[in-house]
Amino acid sequence: MSVVVVTGANRGIGLEMCRQFAARGDEVIGVCRSSSAELRGLGIRVEDGVDVTKLASVRGLAARLGGVSIRLLVNNAGVLFRGGLDSLDEAEIRLQFEVNSLGPLRVTSALRELLERGSKVAIITSRMGSIADNDSGGAYGYRMSKAAVNAVGKSLSIDLGGEGIAVVLLHPGWVRTEMTRGSGLIDAPEAARGLIARMDALTLEQSGSFWHQNGDALPW
Repeated sequence: MSVVVVTGANRGIGLEMCRQFAARGDEVIGVCRSSSAELRGLGIRVEDGVDVTKLASVRGLAARLGGVSIRLLVNNAGVLFRGGLDSLDEAEIRLQFEVNSLGPLRVTSALRELLERGSKVAIITSRMGSIADNDSGGAYGYRMSKAAVNAVGKSLSIDLGGEGIAVVLLHPGWVRTEMTRGSGLIDAPEAARGLIARMDALTLEQSGSFWHQNGDALPW
């Protein structure tokens, strides 16, 4: 039985990944700031009150998980604001960096001692963080924060490689969730299935790579 830790677990893709991991028999720990009835209804262990923008909070999570051996850490917590060139909000941009870029780095660093050799770290990023793929502009804070977390994931793959830990950066697709205000091309169950398939297939040789949940390699 694998212990899987998922951040941002209370709704959307995070909630659906928790549901699918639990359904196949994994021991799942859902991490979030505020729990939800849907998350509690899964019957998994829930660790709420965790703010990925606060180092003390994620270190507190590590203390609460002491003794747990993590096979898969899924850094899923994220936030999206749609600010364009004519509506720049620096506070929103900074918050996206705190959650989307620094959040996965804080969590992975704090939980590092609980990762066993052969374990995996997944970062749910976005192809909007791809510089080569940007053909529509806008969404400055979101694009910048996702490009930054792609750099985080690549460096983690190097720093953790000697410990036998593989790291992957995953784009879930444009998913109909509360974050996207119901817009999108696919629903959360389909996105979660693809993401989990990519995590299952990840090898140490592929560590540091960037993938669409549908199996396509993505450009930086």
